[in-house]
Amino acid sequence: MLCQLSVKNLAIVEAAQVDFTAGLNVVTGETGSGKSVLIGALSLLLGERADKGAIRGGAAEAVAEARFELARPDAVNALLDEAGLPPCEGGQLIIRRALAAASAGRCWINDAATTLQTLRTVGQQLVDMHGPYDHQSLLAADFQLDLLDAFGHCDSRRAAYREAYDAWRASRRERETLAGDSASADEEIDRLQYAIGEIEAAALTEDDEETLVARHAEAANAEAILSLGGTIGAALDGDDASAQHALAVAQQRLAELVHLLPEAEEWLAEARSAAVQVQELSRTINDRLQRIEADPGLIEQLEARMATVQKLKRRFGSTVSDVLAALERKTARLRELQSRSERLAALDGEIARHEALVRERAATLSRERQGAAGRLARAITRELRDLGFAKAAFEAALAPRDPGPTGADTVAFRFAPNPGEPASALRDIASSGEIARVMLATKSVLAEHDRIPVLIFDEIDANVGGEIGRAVGRKLRALARTHQVVSITHLPQVAAYGHSHFAVAKHTRNGRTCATIAAVDAEQRAAELARMLGGADLTPLSLEHAREMLQTCQQEPTPRP
Repeated sequence: MLCQLSVKNLAIVEAAQVDFTAGLNVVTGETGSGKSVLIGALSLLLGERADKGAIRGGAAEAVAEARFELARPDAVNALLDEAGLPPCEGGQLIIRRALAAASAGRCWINDAATTLQTLRTVGQQLVDMHGPYDHQSLLAADFQLDLLDAFGHCDSRRAAYREAYDAWRASRRERETLAGDSASADEEIDRLQYAIGEIEAAALTEDDEETLVARHAEAANAEAILSLGGTIGAALDGDDASAQHALAVAQQRLAELVHLLPEAEEWLAEARSAAVQVQELSRTINDRLQRIEADPGLIEQLEARMATVQKLKRRFGSTVSDVLAALERKTARLRELQSRSERLAALDGEIARHEALVRERAATLSRERQGAAGRLARAITRELRDLGFAKAAFEAALAPRDPGPTGADTVAFRFAPNPGEPASALRDIASSGEIARVMLATKSVLAEHDRIPVLIFDEIDANVGGEIGRAVGRKLRALARTHQVVSITHLPQVAAYGHSHFAVAKHTRNGRTCATIAAVDAEQRAAELARMLGGADLTPLSLEHAREMLQTCQQEPTPRP
């Protein structure tokens, strides 16, 4: 609920603070006394455009502040979190806005600076204003559909429809993405196949480059290697001058020496070991030299392969490992693209199944809405008759549309105040008094479904009086069972039903006009009602009449909305 509204230097209000209560709050005052400043202040706090001309003359800035206490702050907290603002502590929300004469205006939520758009978004969850001000949620087609579904208890059908619709939309989007890329995908497939063919033809391995360099160096120096190898082989195991021959002679002489010098046995063993090592070394060198090819054709082959490796590295990476990784990526991408046709065919089947379910559930939802629309129209028409529209007609007109997030229907609330006239959309009703009473009738029927906690009615009693005025008062009081209601009224019949009463008065102070607003006690309230009944000259009779009206209205049982 709206607990407190503070206004400073706005229009003719120098400073005012209003502590609203739960239930029906009525605000009265003579014409021009400044009642509209309250509406103006609330409009500013709900993100409406500001006019610096509203700043009180001589003041540097005007400030409006509202404090709300929310029983269920979750929805508002979600919006605050999205905007990066502090949450409601203990359900308390404070909105403040300042208009500066010489600079840009500023606004805050819970003492954190914010934007006008955030004010508007949060405000839509808090206050619904009805009257000559454009803050009427009921005029929005989407909101009308939400209310119709709530009235008709269509929530579960709508949720089931939305589940099917979301699946249908997801499949269509995936197909559009795949199909939209068809031409470019075909080109990419060609490029991938060519690149993969190039890399696979090279049959690279991780150590290919090092091996090629080594083999090329060997082939280029084959003749020198073979020449030196032959010389080494001869020195190790060749003619009588070779190491192997010398070691054989040494072994013979050492064997003879052992008989003369026993310790020569150790030397003989070492000579035998050296002979074995020389033999193994000679065999190893010989085996390796046999694999050396002194072939110019081999060099050309190796250089061609090295050129291929360098070419692939220039295209796909700085190392052979990079080239092989590119092959892996491109192969995976090719498989993905080649499966596109299969996925498109599968998606076509999915889309057909989802669409059939969407249309089936949309038809079920539409049937429920059709029944609810008739019941809603009859209920609101009955309420309108109590409010002075004896022969008015209200309708909730449904029309088919392509399936969308909320179904396959649009709804338009229409109203015909007089018989024989065509029904018009609510926003096309010219009289603010008429539209306010239509809103009151609609709110009365939908009270339990409307989650906006605060309702503001301005000029709801325009051009009515007597019993119709009392009917307006009764409905406002009934509506206040489920909402906090603030009604700015000119009718004593409406004001007498308020749970709280605030009077706005205009005074002259130090040669300047200023307005004040204050809660009135029982006697002050009777005097205010008497003024509204008979003018400024109060008489004992008018006061008695006012007291009787107040007592009657306050004691009258409050019906449910």
